[in-house]
Amino acid sequence: MKIVAEIKEPIAEEMELFEKKFHDAMLSKVALLNRITFYIVNRKGKQMRPMFIFLAAKIVTNGTVNERTYRGASMIELIHTASLVHDDVVDESYKRRGFFSINALWKNKIAVLVGDFMFSKSLLLSVEYEDYDLLNIVSSAIKEMSEGELMQLEKARRLDITEEIYYDIIRQKTATLIAACCAIGAGSVVKDTAEVERFRKFGELIGMAFQIKDDLFDYGDEKIGKPTGIDIKEQKMTLPLIHVLNNCSSSDKRWLINSIKNHNRNKKRVKEVIAFVKDNEGLLYAEAKMQQYKKEALDLLRHYPDSIYKDSLILMVNYVVNRKK
Repeated sequence: MKIVAEIKEPIAEEMELFEKKFHDAMLSKVALLNRITFYIVNRKGKQMRPMFIFLAAKIVTNGTVNERTYRGASMIELIHTASLVHDDVVDESYKRRGFFSINALWKNKIAVLVGDFMFSKSLLLSVEYEDYDLLNIVSSAIKEMSEGELMQLEKARRLDITEEIYYDIIRQKTATLIAACCAIGAGSVVKDTAEVERFRKFGELIGMAFQIKDDLFDYGDEKIGKPTGIDIKEQKMTLPLIHVLNNCSSSDKRWLINSIKNHNRNKKRVKEVIAFVKDNEGLLYAEAKMQQYKKEALDLLRHYPDSIYKDSLILMVNYVVNRKK
């Protein structure tokens, strides 16, 4: 994509070298594992998380990264990839970015073990070079992500998610990893804890906007890699729906909850729920919240002088909220 290439431009050399280092970090003595990781590496996504790391590091130092930055990027990408492999098993999903998932090709048991291998490689990478500050950031992210997913599963059974609980869930399951990226980027090049915390907060805010954007896709008409209404079918309580549930009449609320609980596989009923959420401004409310998070994130960048790296990060923030998939 043109905009992604534009974002990458000031860190093109770093991203190219990172890809080699990331591939090396996944090497194993087990031939099967190497075949699977080769398959993963050759079907990579946009690599937004390493981009956050390199841009954060370069903004803080005005253009410098080091080996810790590369290790931090590899650690995060290993964790992100492991979480995707495990997610596909949990969700019984057989496609990822248009290709067969690991569990589709090699079955669940191998997919779970591959994910475990990547998690452990990430942690060992930091221990080997005594990057204990980065290890702390990464370990906290893994803990938060797991808790967020479990909280979402627990609350989905009862359909009683308040807006505050929803923010807690997405902060843990999605925003925490992007926050870790930005904290690692800054922390890899400076020891200033205030600087690291500023970038952690910046990443968290962008992560919140990122997840709300994903929620909005469920109500869109464009093909974005998942069918419209999939969150409703899976009884996931997202912001547009939560807002409408909290602001509609008691009879409409009963109808909505009954639809999600008992008729979530009925395509006609799901379409009716989507239309109801749209008509009652659920999407407008979520869009406004997303823009608010974006603004708060961009405000934090005012601490730094103008540079090509800052321009790239601002472009990336806008991409997160304007992307089509």
